[in-house]
Amino acid sequence: MLKDELIECHNRIKPYIHNTPVLSSQQLNSISGTELLFKCENFQRMGAFKMRGATNAILQLTDEQKSRGVVTHSSGNFAQALALAAKSVGVKAYIVMPANAPKVKKDAVKGYEGIIVECEPTLKARMDSAAKIEQERGATFIHPSNNIDVILGQGTACKELIDLHTDLDIVITPVGGGGLIAGTALAAANSGRDITIVGAEPFEVDDAYRSLISGKIETNRTTNTIADGLKTELGDINFPIIKRYVSTIIRVTEPEIVSAMHLIWERMKIVVESSSAVAMAAILKNGNLFKGKKTGVILSGGNVDLSKLPF
Repeated sequence: MLKDELIECHNRIKPYIHNTPVLSSQQLNSISGTELLFKCENFQRMGAFKMRGATNAILQLTDEQKSRGVVTHSSGNFAQALALAAKSVGVKAYIVMPANAPKVKKDAVKGYEGIIVECEPTLKARMDSAAKIEQERGATFIHPSNNIDVILGQGTACKELIDLHTDLDIVITPVGGGGLIAGTALAAANSGRDITIVGAEPFEVDDAYRSLISGKIETNRTTNTIADGLKTELGDINFPIIKRYVSTIIRVTEPEIVSAMHLIWERMKIVVESSSAVAMAAILKNGNLFKGKKTGVILSGGNVDLSKLPF
């Protein structure tokens, strides 16, 4: 049943997304001791995997819901994704963003004709502002990661990777709000193949790591990480999927993230954002887990503010 839903989801969003390339690097294979296949969502429309889930969620709305628009709260990639996805199908998008969100990301949302509503940089302020728009405008709220239509959409990146490379042993993704890894896990679990799913997370925002250990959703004690896209927390829809299908989550330090980001830039000549580099950092840190295996890496995005490179 779920396999059919994933196929239907993929077919639904195909006209609106890129089937992104899968790249490899002999140098990185040698350094890591594993055969790496990078699913390059940094080449996705708007520069990140979140275009997939945002598009699927909007396309699942009724015509009446579409006529009233959609709303979300996001400081980065999902803000851009929902704005572009909405524009692609002629739907109005209200994007609640904290006042301190990077200017480059605000500019991108505006470029995609998203209507920005600024708020204080707290989760409560974001939620309250979105709820107000729901009430006043009748817009449908779409959560960036804790929404099954979003999760299924994000899973199509892994589906494309598995369809192309049928003999993968492991797939690793960064973990923020949990939508990408949950979708990846569902795609792998319904592929008919034995694929281990691994997550990667900064020590500074290791709520998913702790949640897997405790069996319940934990919260972040700090948000002091360069991986700004991973500061969000798991939800009650994606966490049960993660708990069931994800093998382990590897934590990495801030210098390890910067080093991995630099290494990908230097050896592969592609731009990935710091959140995306967390997966590569985890592979380099836990070489024994990946040694001799064929490993798929979801490079989640490439929206980098070039004026603030960490190297």
